[in-house]
Amino acid sequence: MMNARQIKKIRMTTIAAIVLLIAMFIISVAAGFASLTPAELFRTIIGQGTPRENLILFEFRLPRIVVAILAGMGLAVSGAILQSITKNPLSDPGILGINAGAGLMVVVYIMFFTVETSSSLYILPLFALAGGMATATVIYSMSYIKGEGVEPTRLVLVGVGLAAALYGATLTLSTRLDMEDYSFMANWMAGRIWGDDWTFVLSLLPWILILIPLTMYKSNVLNMLNFHENVSIGVGVNTGRERIVLILIAVSLASASVAVSGGIAFVGLLAPHIARSLVGPRHQAFLPVAALIGSILLLTADTIGRVILDPSGIPAGIIVTIIGAPYFMYLLAKK
Repeated sequence: MMNARQIKKIRMTTIAAIVLLIAMFIISVAAGFASLTPAELFRTIIGQGTPRENLILFEFRLPRIVVAILAGMGLAVSGAILQSITKNPLSDPGILGINAGAGLMVVVYIMFFTVETSSSLYILPLFALAGGMATATVIYSMSYIKGEGVEPTRLVLVGVGLAAALYGATLTLSTRLDMEDYSFMANWMAGRIWGDDWTFVLSLLPWILILIPLTMYKSNVLNMLNFHENVSIGVGVNTGRERIVLILIAVSLASASVAVSGGIAFVGLLAPHIARSLVGPRHQAFLPVAALIGSILLLTADTIGRVILDPSGIPAGIIVTIIGAPYFMYLLAKK
């Protein structure tokens, strides 16, 4: 049980994360190649903006911002689940190759279908999910030791190796695309948020609204899986079944997120670590904070990328990698 001081700390941290996300949202809405002043922004929000201001805010900027927020949440919660069920602080859907598996299926989809059609925006996450799930199955089966669970070092080594192989396959297949599709795939692999209209928001939203509450419902199970295998079984947890369900949730969140946001890594590594250091390891407390921090990280990275090199910008995935790669190496050396 948590005492009053811990509860107060968790509440204040959550409020601070929400305030920071709102502040970043306002900054991101106003910043860009076609900037909006605070007065213009307020006027547009209340329905008194010019056609130009309405176009910038509601058609160009807001959909991309909402996709960044949702994808950041999905990747952060996915990383938190993977770190808990594998007892490995280095787990992340990008590092373990799940994003690479999803990306391979994305390029396979592009080879045969057109991405611009509205139906493809709902089918594409399913293709990405198939690739991510196949990758997760291979990694898990090669890292699991009967009676002991997943071996953390083997998990990272298998994941990094498989990710490299899958990215190589993706690049090879990308050379068979025409110039327009190849440019799209190159931007996807770099982590450029390409889902920039409301259709993309609608294609990602159901995954987030269903799977993140389901993860919160499984918080006690995640708490138990942090213990040794025998302890989890001793308190009545069906570890085999629960791991399968939670891996399915984690891979689904990651695959749906990267399908519309690009191949973004390290959000699922950084956000859970930061949240855990702020509010502790209890999943009821740190999962919502991790989701908020994931949104802040990805939205901040996308905003910096848009502003720092207008009008083409730098992909958000590159900005996150610049931050995340040194932190990953620090964790690797520490552990």
